[in-house]
Amino acid sequence: MAVDGFDIGDLKRRMDGAKESLRHELGGLRTGRAAISMLEPIQVEAYGSHMPLNQVATVSVPEPRLLSVQVWDKSMVKAVETAIVNSNLGLNPATEGQVIRLRIPELNEERRKELVKVAHKYAEAARVAVRHVRRDGLDTVKKLEKDRKISEDEQERFSNDIQKVTDAAIADVDKLLATKEKEILTV
Repeated sequence: MAVDGFDIGDLKRRMDGAKESLRHELGGLRTGRAAISMLEPIQVEAYGSHMPLNQVATVSVPEPRLLSVQVWDKSMVKAVETAIVNSNLGLNPATEGQVIRLRIPELNEERRKELVKVAHKYAEAARVAVRHVRRDGLDTVKKLEKDRKISEDEQERFSNDIQKVTDAAIADVDKLLATKEKEILTV
């Protein structure tokens, strides 16, 4: 529903952006299983700039607890290795030519709890982002009512719609967090 300067669809899109960002962040958290998404956040110092790992190598999962990184350019192997070590994922690269193997160690209870805390931090950042979008929407609606572009009843209805969209987005964030938490804590 769009009214002179107010579009609930735009608010939904912005909230979906916050959820997508959270999905991406959570994808990078280790769960004890090998997943290509674990290496997505890694940036490699390559050719004078920072590049995502997937632009200098192919990542695959040959076994449930093993990642294989096939570096395309022989001269980049050391840079990729360094980026993996500096990523704080706790992975130790084993290099054979242009292939880097990464064994995924079992997660101990302490590390699992740390990862859950990190997941909660990511989820809270997503909730805050959603609330910022809500605040922007409410401010816009209040201004439209103040400028007499919409009635008081419309302002009330729009505010309720914004709250419903916000509640749904927060519920989605909580669902994503619960799923990831279960994934991390399941042995």
